[in-house]
Amino acid sequence: MTPRDTHHSHLLERRRFLSLGGAFAGSLGMAGLFPAWARSGTAGIVHASNQPGVLSGDTIALQIGESHFATGGRSGHAVTVNGTLPAPLLRLREGETVRIAVTNHLKEQTSIHWHGLLVPFHMDGVPGVSFPGIDPGETFVYEFPLTHSGTFWYHSHSGMQEAEGLFGPIVIDPAGPDTIACDREHVLVLSDWSPIHPHEQMRRLKMMGGYFNRQRQTLAGLLAGKDQSLADRLAWGKMRMDATDISDVTGSTYSFLVNGHGNAENWTGLFAPGEKVRLRVINASSMTNFNFRIPGLPLTVVAADGNPVQPVETDEVQIAIAETYDFIVEPGTAESYGVIAEAIDRSGLVRATLAQRPGLVGETPKLRERPVLTMRDMGMDMSGMDMGEGGEIDLSKPAISSMSGHSMSMRDPSVAAGVKMGPGVATLSPMPADRLADRPTGLESVDHRVLTYADLRSRDPNPDPRVPSRQIDVHLTAAMERYMWSMDGEAMSENPAPIPFRLGERVRVNLINDTMMPHPIHIHGHFFELVSGEPGNRARKHTVNVLPGGKVSFDLTADAEGDWAFHCHMLLHMHAGMMRVVTVRREGEA
Repeated sequence: MTPRDTHHSHLLERRRFLSLGGAFAGSLGMAGLFPAWARSGTAGIVHASNQPGVLSGDTIALQIGESHFATGGRSGHAVTVNGTLPAPLLRLREGETVRIAVTNHLKEQTSIHWHGLLVPFHMDGVPGVSFPGIDPGETFVYEFPLTHSGTFWYHSHSGMQEAEGLFGPIVIDPAGPDTIACDREHVLVLSDWSPIHPHEQMRRLKMMGGYFNRQRQTLAGLLAGKDQSLADRLAWGKMRMDATDISDVTGSTYSFLVNGHGNAENWTGLFAPGEKVRLRVINASSMTNFNFRIPGLPLTVVAADGNPVQPVETDEVQIAIAETYDFIVEPGTAESYGVIAEAIDRSGLVRATLAQRPGLVGETPKLRERPVLTMRDMGMDMSGMDMGEGGEIDLSKPAISSMSGHSMSMRDPSVAAGVKMGPGVATLSPMPADRLADRPTGLESVDHRVLTYADLRSRDPNPDPRVPSRQIDVHLTAAMERYMWSMDGEAMSENPAPIPFRLGERVRVNLINDTMMPHPIHIHGHFFELVSGEPGNRARKHTVNVLPGGKVSFDLTADAEGDWAFHCHMLLHMHAGMMRVVTVRREGEA
């Protein structure tokens, strides 16, 4: 069967599904819309596999088209690859070269970006940066060598197609023996899906800040002594800040999914007693950071963003959008476990199941209380400071003498010399703290182990031991109420100058979050080392989540010539402007 035959077969299958209609189709007809590895009751994936829905070898064809998707009583338009959501798993091998022909059956331009893969820049798949895009009816052939192994994924970089379903996993097996191979492995793709088109989501957010937030503080809560005090609520209100504004788009419209399955569909991955199971977990959401845990079963982290790390055992990991983590679990003789991915704002969760046989349903815990932001999330690191008379501060003043000269204004340009001030910059963090060792938002006080970035140490020595020759600050800026997002005060639509690197130079990049939301920042074409702990085995990643009001530093060797996208991976933030181009040029070139 040719790739085109396969595509037509999926179309016929989908039409048959649609003809069934209603809940019956939603419960029984869905299996055909999933690749085999993503279906409930899967036994898992194996190396060098030719299982249905797994594409391997040196020549692969992908067909991008329109589809219809339904889950949990919601249904709507979707954009899919080879007719499935999530898209087929690409299982490749390090050291080989792959040719992937992508054909566009949409009525608009499309593209595919190979997230986390080190590829030549003209194969990176970002329209307007690294290639022109794929027009309707056209086929573009990507060809690149596979220079490293690990867990990665692919997605559209055109418009909002990623939020409509155009994403899938990539597993690259090492050229030699896999040192973290297990008895069995499963791929878990986390996602959020809404029948409301993402452009409409953005329109509503621009119309009213916090449009999808259904968990605001209330008068009843104040009278009951919950959340912020009256004084804090008034102070935050003066600054037009909402301490419950954790996620822009929430469970009020999203269905949260594991491999395309909601709670009712109960995605189930099988295991046998006594096995070691590797879970390759990918957060392919458009706007949702997930807290991932398997209650009662420790998680041993063995890889982050595809790169092996020294094993560290924990109980819960916040997986930011675009990050991947590999875990090893040992379920023992228990019959089943619930696999929980909870949205960080606690507006919903999805439960999947690890089980010895199909039909078992893991336990679903109650949603925990939603987080409330604090002064630290405003960029005010108050640790060790004299708080002034009465322990109170006046946020309207540029400085307070009792604060040892620190500016406490939320919009003092002296703390961010490189930021272009304007209506798109509502706040600047006056004292951003390094938060790599902080527990992530909402997990500060849970009574079990939580992974922080500071816990991660690379298994292999870092490849470039040089001390950076220079450093740059990049501010993540916004006017959240107006839904304006930018870097250094400039949106991508303003055509800001690229961030220049010389080929081969070693640079420290300081990311400073001047907003009250976390931002998963991703750079294309490179890995970087988080500046945490002693040099030598620092964690290597392609995406890092910068907590509200905080800062993160990473060291990067600019070893890939070309132009690369550098952006927040919250899709609406990127689309609104929180994106820049990084350009790597040889010495002497402009």
